[in-house]
Amino acid sequence: MIKGNQFSGPGEARILGIETSCDETAASIVENGRIILANTVASQVDLHAQFGGVFPEVASRQHIRTIYPIIETALQQAHMDLEDVDAIAVTRGPGLPGSLVIGMNTAKGLALGSNLPMVGINHLEAHIYSAWLHWPPLTSESSTPVLAPEPIFPLIALIVSGGHTELILMKNHLNYERLGYTLDDAAGEAFDKVGRLIGLGYPGGPAIQKASQDGNPTAFAFPRAWLNDSWNFSFSGLKTAVLREVRRLQLYKAELPVADLAASFQAAVVDVLVGKTARAAETLGAAEILVAGGVSANQALREAMLAQTSCTVHIPPISLCTDNAAMVASAGYYRFTHGQRDDLAMDVLPNWPLSEV
Repeated sequence: MIKGNQFSGPGEARILGIETSCDETAASIVENGRIILANTVASQVDLHAQFGGVFPEVASRQHIRTIYPIIETALQQAHMDLEDVDAIAVTRGPGLPGSLVIGMNTAKGLALGSNLPMVGINHLEAHIYSAWLHWPPLTSESSTPVLAPEPIFPLIALIVSGGHTELILMKNHLNYERLGYTLDDAAGEAFDKVGRLIGLGYPGGPAIQKASQDGNPTAFAFPRAWLNDSWNFSFSGLKTAVLREVRRLQLYKAELPVADLAASFQAAVVDVLVGKTARAAETLGAAEILVAGGVSANQALREAMLAQTSCTVHIPPISLCTDNAAMVASAGYYRFTHGQRDDLAMDVLPNWPLSEV
């Protein structure tokens, strides 16, 4: 375990994380909230592609098939048995009810059978804590694990995914103030819908990023919804603008300039996300910025966010941007070491807001 001044957390613990909020079945073991000892994810992307999006009932059935093998694989990767971990952290919400129940019931069974404490975790909080994770850790000449610097408080966290786009002020561990949120479509949802509109299929995020590489981001003057300088977001108007442009082009039987449409749409989303986040950090005196969630894997967003000069930016590696259990275990560590324990009566909360954690 990490000791001495390389670790500034409140105590030492190894946490087994379980994540089944949507269409990834994942298990991970994390030490001291930062070091990933094992991280396993079973993706269902190919399974749901035929539906053009996540089919909840199919997702639940697939979780049932894969969750125990995934947990066993994580333990094997970490060269550990269940009795070697200190607690089990499981995603409680938000997410698809049927998917959440699979992970929750599995965690309860393991906790009951092994007499381990259990901690319920908010999925959005978990995304934030992905910025604390490292795997494998950097090493010094003495082979002692050396961690990169932790994010510094107060910070502005932008959570941007398929279901959520939120701007959070975080003054300390486990302390959140929601500044703004999407009034309609989340950024990731807009990527998926626009991807389908221009013929790129599902999932839209990676497809639009790839198509944009050959496109002109200024080819179409798509709108940016600044919402009178509020911290909230809106992407439905942008999605409608793309739809109208596609229909206009189709009216003239023109071949769709897919690359230019993708690049112009992506640029509009990135401008708003970066602009609002940087302004919030400057206005509220944040020390640093943290970006997390599935859309944080978008290369244009990562480059633009890192290019702004208001303050230091933390973005997890690509492998930790999408849903995974390492982030659940990391958040679970901070909750566990701050005294949280949840009993077997704990239930899932499909619409659980971060502001009520």
